[in-house]
Amino acid sequence: MGNRPKELSDLLDSVAKQAGPAIEVAVVGNGSPLPELPAGVRTVELPENLGIPGGRNVGIEAFGPGGRDVDVLLFLDDDGLLPNEDTGALVREAFTDDARLGIVSFRIADPESGTTQRRHVPRLRASDPMRSSRVTTFLGGANAVRTAVFQQVGGLPDEFFYAHEETDLAWRALDAGWLIDYRSDMVLYHPLTAPSRHAVYHRMVARNRVWLARRNLPWALVPAYLGVWLLLTLLRRPSRPALRAWFGGFREGWSTPCGPRRPMRWSTVWRLARLGRPPII
Repeated sequence: MGNRPKELSDLLDSVAKQAGPAIEVAVVGNGSPLPELPAGVRTVELPENLGIPGGRNVGIEAFGPGGRDVDVLLFLDDDGLLPNEDTGALVREAFTDDARLGIVSFRIADPESGTTQRRHVPRLRASDPMRSSRVTTFLGGANAVRTAVFQQVGGLPDEFFYAHEETDLAWRALDAGWLIDYRSDMVLYHPLTAPSRHAVYHRMVARNRVWLARRNLPWALVPAYLGVWLLLTLLRRPSRPALRAWFGGFREGWSTPCGPRRPMRWSTVWRLARLGRPPII
């Protein structure tokens, strides 16, 4: 969004230092002009902010329709940094070794303390961020996706704008037979933050949670999934303004179009359950 030019420059430097073949780079100005960038960087300046999934979808298209000019796409937050120079090589190795691997989620660590927040470990058993594992979702600003996934199941849901777009893509990818890995050895440095820093957080988290269920779950699971998240929200005891925003978003999720409905197969529900996260949690 054009407000972190120094961090963006540092990120691009860390990408350029990766061992092995050079990584091609695209930078999307999501409703903002771009700063001066290194030669060879593909650039797109959008006249308005399309949100996180919309901006990333534009970045995919910078490498041809559906990203077809490349085999794998990395998505990195502009205030992130790759501290290790072998991350690119590890990504290539992971996708080469496993033809069914569709998505890899990196470990996000604070550059000062090395701490990984529990919310950045995409599984229920999040107490040990150093343990790599198969997972059912991934982190939006620190991941790698095989372009064949986008070509088969489509891109991120533009209409979500912010929140849960990764899980929407992850569920569609899993339903198509792809696998998702969390890799603790692929690290992105990122300052510790709270998601609630965004003014739209509570409304969009609730709205998109409903959309996620309406789009992807068998109808029998929709009440259970949304009921669990309603209970968890109340147990977290948000402030009154936050709770009003959450319930407003919840109502909006039911009253507005959510995009195409493609409910996952029951065999996919069972796969998610076997991975430790049935789609009601």
